[in-house]
Amino acid sequence: MIARRKLLACALPLLAALALGACQPSGLALALLAQNRLGTWVSLAPQEMPAIGRVDERFQSYNIGMRELTGTAPAGQPQRPPLDLGDARLRRLAAALGPAYLRVSGPGANSTYFPPGDSTPASPPAGFDAVLSRRQWLGLVEFARAVDGRIVASFAISAGTRDARGVWTPEQARRLIDYSASLGGRIAVAEFMHEPNLARQGGAPAGYDAAAYGRDFRIFRTFAAEAAPGLSIMGPGSLGESEGGALPPGSIPSADLLAAAGAGLDLFSYHQYATVSPRCPAPAGAGQRGSGEEPSTEWPESPERSLAFYRQLRDRFAPGRPLWLSATADAPCGGTPRAATFLDTFRYLDQLGHLAREGVQVVMHDGLIGGDSGLLEEGTSAPRPDYWGALLWRRLMGSTVLDPGAPDQPGLLLYAHCLRGTPGGVAILAINTDRERGRTLGLPVAAERYSLAADGPESHSVRLNGKPLALVDGALPAIGSAAAPAGYLLLEPASISFLAVPEAGNGACR
Repeated sequence: MIARRKLLACALPLLAALALGACQPSGLALALLAQNRLGTWVSLAPQEMPAIGRVDERFQSYNIGMRELTGTAPAGQPQRPPLDLGDARLRRLAAALGPAYLRVSGPGANSTYFPPGDSTPASPPAGFDAVLSRRQWLGLVEFARAVDGRIVASFAISAGTRDARGVWTPEQARRLIDYSASLGGRIAVAEFMHEPNLARQGGAPAGYDAAAYGRDFRIFRTFAAEAAPGLSIMGPGSLGESEGGALPPGSIPSADLLAAAGAGLDLFSYHQYATVSPRCPAPAGAGQRGSGEEPSTEWPESPERSLAFYRQLRDRFAPGRPLWLSATADAPCGGTPRAATFLDTFRYLDQLGHLAREGVQVVMHDGLIGGDSGLLEEGTSAPRPDYWGALLWRRLMGSTVLDPGAPDQPGLLLYAHCLRGTPGGVAILAINTDRERGRTLGLPVAAERYSLAADGPESHSVRLNGKPLALVDGALPAIGSAAAPAGYLLLEPASISFLAVPEAGNGACR
């Protein structure tokens, strides 16, 4: 954990501070003081917050599942139409989150067939479970161009990609790379396969082990260097491992995969979910967040544990390589019903703040649209609470990470970055997870406030500074701020506030 430099913590009761003439609380603050609802309060010094790291310009990114792209579903689940990436509303909403990395993968990618020409077979050939048409991939390339997305992809590894000896062949990967280039597009980052530590569950041949993975990965690495110079190779992209965690039967420890594969990773990636979805079997070792009845400061425990585990693997097998969390949400397989509520926005934004502070370079939400966990509702593209949180992060939180300088407080989570596009400016993310009591921040300079709240954390809609957030004729509404004069600022119970301080004059942000 990064040590925080403690500034004035305002440990004095507010009445004592008032007696000393140190505070200038608002009328609302005085009224809440009488009701004993101000709760914990701290003072911040945005002008003095030191830089502690940097993240990728595309830090906040997202996934589009291969199954959503092709319109297929796992056995036992209803089929769906392919995702319409030409939809103007979807493009506008995705573009508002750009620039971003756009990962096209998921379990379905491991066994999806890509044909050699424009003719698309009605059913997949032997050894595959689904078909990706050239028209669908063209739509993905055009979508990425329209929304400033850089494509991240994994490739098929199922029986249909293998020769008579069971060795992986690169023909399917070559088709995707070459066709993308023919369209003027490019796959910027590639994984060999999706979640190789769960290879057997993900469509790999029976008996697939670390030695087979190492052999196949080396073939892939050699192929990629020849077919796509400049392509960044990411991996392993494993899920569900942590100290003391038990893997499902037949799973392969990532340490064994990495040892067998040898060098060759440009980016070190892993996956992490807060809990598991009833739509899919629970991956043993995935962090459980409990009942999820209310926001909790204990939620970051699972991201911390996963990060610690995979960081030590990175340091051992790919030292110095950037860390990416390439798939994350409240749960895999489309999430749980909580993912579509304001409750999940606490988890998501806290995760972004925490991982940026810990040096993770990219975090990819799983996914952009569909299921319960999509940022956008399938069919209507209506934004869910997580989308509004993501939009504010994108507009305000820059790439330079700052130390907010405040001591940890129960129920209050604080993160700070340089303000995007404003030299010297600072952006602060303040999350009050307490449902009953407010929190109070002291700011020596004026700020612009963007506060998200709802009728309850289980709400499917949110308000920005008291006004409901919704699309207007299919377009984003004006995202306006509320003035926050220098002095003391109340954070409502169960609320999330972004504070832009353009006049902070922070030297680390110039």
